[in-house]
Amino acid sequence: MSLLPKYPRLRIWTLGLGMVAVALASLAIACGDDSDEPEPGASGNTPVPQLSGSILIDGSSTVFPITEAVAEEFNKEQRNVKVTVGIAGTGGGFQKFCAGETSISDASRPISASEREACAAKGIEYVELPVAYDALSVVVNPQNNWATCITIAELKKMWEPPAQGTVNAWQQVKADWPNNPLKLFAPGTDSGTFDYFTERVNGKAQSSRGDFTASEDDNVLVTGVAGDRNAIGYFGLAYYLENTSKIKALTVDGGNGTCVAPSAQTVENGTYPLSRPLFIYVKKSDVQKPEVKAFVDFYVKNAPKLAADVGYVKFPDNVYALVQTRWTSQKVGTMYAAPGATASTPIAQLLAQP
Repeated sequence: MSLLPKYPRLRIWTLGLGMVAVALASLAIACGDDSDEPEPGASGNTPVPQLSGSILIDGSSTVFPITEAVAEEFNKEQRNVKVTVGIAGTGGGFQKFCAGETSISDASRPISASEREACAAKGIEYVELPVAYDALSVVVNPQNNWATCITIAELKKMWEPPAQGTVNAWQQVKADWPNNPLKLFAPGTDSGTFDYFTERVNGKAQSSRGDFTASEDDNVLVTGVAGDRNAIGYFGLAYYLENTSKIKALTVDGGNGTCVAPSAQTVENGTYPLSRPLFIYVKKSDVQKPEVKAFVDFYVKNAPKLAADVGYVKFPDNVYALVQTRWTSQKVGTMYAAPGATASTPIAQLLAQP
């Protein structure tokens, strides 16, 4: 089955590198008003009870395509509910969520200990719901004819803090690569993708050299890599799949000598070294709002199909059954607070915890 995204990202702005701050603005998905669309229940289906109100969502630009697709489909049933989805990054989204500003937070990593404390300080409880797998793609310019596979150790040599000001050329990373300048592009420090990459590659979240071009908008990163033969960057699989004519992905060797490409199959079978689950966090107190509950009901039910439609990798059916159980029971808190739980613990194992 093709992984090419079905839903074009019409609401992600392709910005110049000097306009990163604008990318943090919330992007509204307004309820439809096309008079040519049939009213709910028009084709003999049972009419859907119509709700109203608004739902504010912010957070990960990686999870944004899934949430956007869910919002668009939800608005076909609930035309009077306005869903607004922002891309402040996972960290920026949690700041708003734990301040009580949003009902749902998109996240490309689990909520951190400090973020849990911030939510607790404001009395905000949440339901943590995994929605799909993502593979972090390492990408280069199509004119790069020297790099095809890269190891985790080589990525660390490029990106670890001591590399700043010292590792400035491709040849310094690997002797048979050319002595071309190394141009680095990556998500900003508020991004869950940045957290995941730095923890997986450098051994500690937020531990990275700082002399790279950063943006919370992955489209800015695509443009940067596509415009420089010596560039390398990283972001989610869906953004790579949407831009295969502009950039190419490197295969990744996790340390066993095998170069593995990012794909649905390699993520599902666990062979791709840079894969991870994606999440939404729902404010427990807002579940009493009919429009919020209906939206999350719709999200959980349709996540398998819509995640695949926009280029991510759906969980196995048994995992989605566990997600549904977690949502139905309104289980609050994070699975990752359990002793021994890490970002690499299998999601089914975490969801099966009592």
